[in-house]
Amino acid sequence: MSSKAVRPLALVRLKPEFASLPQMQSLPFANDTPLVYLGEIPNMPEHGVFAGQHSGRVYAGYHIAQFEELPAEDI
Repeated sequence: MSSKAVRPLALVRLKPEFASLPQMQSLPFANDTPLVYLGEIPNMPEHGVFAGQHSGRVYAGYHIAQFEELPAEDI
């Protein structure tokens, strides 16, 4: 699904090419996945709001293009 746009309210994860980067391991949501994509920030195009599926914590301002929807077999 990585070639498709992420839909609001979909469960998402970092795309493999981003998840493997060392600096991504220090992101606040690194151990709080999958995330629920809540939508794009209107005055910050291409940046979104995400919530941890299990924790409910909200993470804002991350690049939407770095995420992909979880495939059905991973849900």
